[in-house]
Amino acid sequence: MDLKQYRAALEAVLFAVAEPVATEKLAEILGIEHQVVERLCGHLRDEYAEEEHGIQLLCLEGRWQFSTKGQFGEYVKAALDNRRNVPLSAAALEVLAVIAYNQPVTRSFIEQVRGVDSSGVVQSLAQKGLIEEAGRLDLPGRPIAFRTTDVFLRSFGLSSIADLPPLHGDEMSAEEVAARMDEAALEAEEAGQAGAAGEEL
Repeated sequence: MDLKQYRAALEAVLFAVAEPVATEKLAEILGIEHQVVERLCGHLRDEYAEEEHGIQLLCLEGRWQFSTKGQFGEYVKAALDNRRNVPLSAAALEVLAVIAYNQPVTRSFIEQVRGVDSSGVVQSLAQKGLIEEAGRLDLPGRPIAFRTTDVFLRSFGLSSIADLPPLHGDEMSAEEVAARMDEAALEAEEAGQAGAAGEEL
């Protein structure tokens, strides 16, 4: 590939990863020298600094990441708030169940349990505030671990993780666990509606 193609590939990688990536790692991914990566990242940073772009490329201690520009924060917040109010899909419930019952867990563990790529679902759950990063595990590559949040507990009517519905048997599938969590969420919602009705009376 020529430099123009490497630049496009670099842009695609940074967009897809959605977290800071070290220059050395980018060089390894693209198979080029890290000095070339730095030069290409510099070109991308200058390009996205122009007014017609709503995102920018940041360099954070030798790691590169795309970020929205501050002046558009209110629009981004409105979009994220709207996404948080969207009901969870079956895939999201499955991922949430895997995390809730096994936390802290890595994305690779989640994908091993489900058998499919789950990066997009994990990112969506994090944006909704239902999960968060829980540091890095002491494993090769220092993978990021995820755990549930207080928002998750409130959404499912739980006081703590210990209040999760018990699993009957060790061989329950992710789908079955997700179904039990969905039932718990419905029960919590019904309980809240009943409480509100009681207050009105």
